[in-house]
Amino acid sequence: MYYAGIGVEKNKKMENHHLEEAAIAGQWEARYNLGINEGDKGNIERAVKHYIIAASHGDDDAVDALRKGYRVGQISKEDFAAALRAHQ
Repeated sequence: MYYAGIGVEKNKKMENHHLEEAAIAGQWEARYNLGINEGDKGNIERAVKHYIIAASHGDDDAVDALRKGYRVGQISKEDFAAALRAHQ
């Protein structure tokens, strides 16, 4: 809603607030979206943490994001391997 500005003005701060609430409530899809937002802000470590949690709940897009991070050296081999094990 806040991301696309549907019915409300676009607001990144409110988007993140609601994503954080959803993530706390157990919505792993929100974790993936938080990872995207953190990566866009340059907070790679936080983005990776969100992606790992989403991947552990079966999110294939999160695994792809982690794979890309591993290829460019942003994620250690151990962290990537652990995320893959948790994903399966």
